Amino acid sequence: MQPPIILHSDMNNFYASIECLDNPALRGKPMAVAGDPNARHGIILAKNYEAKKYGVATGDPLWMARQKCPDIIFMPPRYDRYIEFSQAASQIYEEYTDKVEAFGLDECWLDVTESTGLFGNGKEIADEIRERMKQELGVTVSIGVSYNKIFAKLGSDLKKPDATTVIGADFREKIWPLPADMLLYVGKATYAKLLKQGIHSIGDLACCDPAFLEQLLGKNGIMLWTFANGLDRSPVCYSYSHRIIKTIGNSTTTPRDLTTDTDIKTILYILAESVAERMRLEHFYCRSVQISIRDNSLASFERQGKLPLPTCTAQSIFEKAFELYCRNRPSRPVRSLGVRACNLSYMEYRQLSFLEDAVKDQRQEELERSIDKIRNRYGHYAIQRGIMLMDKNLSHLDPISEHTIYPEAYLKRQSNAPF
Repeated sequence: MQPPIILHSDMNNFYASIECLDNPALRGKPMAVAGDPNARHGIILAKNYEAKKYGVATGDPLWMARQKCPDIIFMPPRYDRYIEFSQAASQIYEEYTDKVEAFGLDECWLDVTESTGLFGNGKEIADEIRERMKQELGVTVSIGVSYNKIFAKLGSDLKKPDATTVIGADFREKIWPLPADMLLYVGKATYAKLLKQGIHSIGDLACCDPAFLEQLLGKNGIMLWTFANGLDRSPVCYSYSHRIIKTIGNSTTTPRDLTTDTDIKTILYILAESVAERMRLEHFYCRSVQISIRDNSLASFERQGKLPLPTCTAQSIFEKAFELYCRNRPSRPVRSLGVRACNLSYMEYRQLSFLEDAVKDQRQEELERSIDKIRNRYGHYAIQRGIMLMDKNLSHLDPISEHTIYPEAYLKRQSNAPF
């Protein structure tokens, strides 16, 4: 039986590359895509290779990037444009296989096992895709080729930009000497724990006793041992696979510290409305609510509480979120807040009830669905809560949306919009 042939394609410096492509004046100059410093989102989201030469790194605050590279040019992100490129790239990938699994906007796994008879071996397919991406989209990609997803992802990280790296049966020689944090899902905290135990490389991790790793890291320890030994067998999802959503949440960093209950209520209402609107759009109801709080010393924590009945209303989500906040007030002013709807259930049609609380929630849901229609027709700010008028700087924030999904069911972006 033929072993799987898995590709992992990673568009190089994705955001920055698109900005330089659209604006030729930026080419050859150090530049970075960065958040809004006035809204305290001032960090580097992506940088080009010219900025990287100065030591500018993703996640750097803008002042630090400016210290490293005084001539750096900052550009605001344009997510709609990035999504267009991502969708166009997916169309290219899907000409080679129907098994294309997205891992963010700029990365994809492709299972081309059944495509070799038409397009050649894994490296030949990868090289052809790289050339097409340059010619048709104007961006470069690095592609890893291997027999499993983990090694394919690692291969795409080894050589940048515009390179193909093959990892096969010789993986022990190629990847075991590498630092353990190059392995997928080994983050800073996990790597720090490994270093304390003298585990520096992927090879060190592979040669550990699995029981020891399980004791150290829980079930993730067994998973990482499996990855390091080349035993990952997780399949690449089909292009048309739908995401399996576990939670829907929004969060925001505020332009100033929040010091009063009115400030907190304003932000919680913004977040709750955004979460509830997305839930109604996707026919979900939640059974619990989680809040995340970060104070101005950057200390953070999360708290979760159950709801008396499933809901998709902003009012119920807000009330539970504010209750959780009041029971867990931080001692310092709040810098950022998040609200997440958890324990979701899919219901395209809600069953009616005569229970008093259920009837009240049903009426609130009908009201909020009417508000959705007004906003869809006349704009989001056509109808607002009175509390939003007390501080327009707070009430006009753009929350960051996120889905939490099962590890093997990444977001499939489906759109027929032309590139």
